[in-house]
Amino acid sequence: MKFNLLVTTLAFMVCTAFSHADPFPNKPIRLVVPYPPGGGTDVVARLIAEPLTQALNQSVYIDNKGGANGIIGCNFVANAQADGYTILLVLPSQMSVNPALYKKASYDPIQDFAPIIQLTSFEVALVIYPSLEVNSVTELIQYAKSKPGSLSLASAGTGSSGHMAAVWFAMKTGIDWVHIPFKGAGPAFADLLAGSEQVMFATTLSTLPYVRSGKLKALGVTGATRSAAAPEIPAIAESVPGYEFTQWHGLVAPAKTPAEVIAKLNSEIAKILKTPKMRERFASLGSEVVAGSPQDFDKLIKNELTRYADIVKITGMKAE
Repeated sequence: MKFNLLVTTLAFMVCTAFSHADPFPNKPIRLVVPYPPGGGTDVVARLIAEPLTQALNQSVYIDNKGGANGIIGCNFVANAQADGYTILLVLPSQMSVNPALYKKASYDPIQDFAPIIQLTSFEVALVIYPSLEVNSVTELIQYAKSKPGSLSLASAGTGSSGHMAAVWFAMKTGIDWVHIPFKGAGPAFADLLAGSEQVMFATTLSTLPYVRSGKLKALGVTGATRSAAAPEIPAIAESVPGYEFTQWHGLVAPAKTPAEVIAKLNSEIAKILKTPKMRERFASLGSEVVAGSPQDFDKLIKNELTRYADIVKITGMKAE
């Protein structure tokens, strides 16, 4: 009798504890950006973090862990506790390119992460240092072909969005340049702005401020048509028929993060992204808001694994 009473009491205490457990979130959330501060990915993270802090009534803080084309940040989050308090901002570079580029990748994009939401779809811009005496995509191609290997191409790292856009451009045009990979867009921009490198493909949200201040010259954007954010810049496709290269930003959590936590984050972030203010803000930076379901994002990641594996195989690209 006493034993049964003890079991009943313990069961009641456990149920009571769970019923009074604080709902998610009840402490600050770490948003890991796998690049150094200063690049387009960092800008996107900060645009999301502030309104998400307000929506969840908990601090969402940025933790930049750059290096190795995002591998350092990915490894950190893959090994974090699967409770929703550590999440990761990703690009195709981390989820679709690295697995093809590195034969012994230290993480698996499918097995180690749970998709939360695709934030955006965006194009990148082809920019040059102003002292390079070309004024159009056609002139750049002619210059590159007349002086093979003379142009230096800065990127946020081998396999990064900008690098893959440049690889696709080179495949379509037959030109060649010297690739200079950095540990993120911020350091790459610093060298480009100093004139140490000559060419870079980077997000329009990163490049437009420098273009409009005259520090860089924009030759084209990689969307199928001109960008609404900068209609004065031609689409590269106007000079290179069939060239198109679009990218995305998304959020993932460690694998086995509870489904209800993923759903909560997806719901709150989608509400933020769909507000007119955020749509306009991203549009001004050359990005289109997506805000789909976790399942939609999972499908995209898996489809692009095949796409980028093919590009890496065809080009014989190697990690640098």
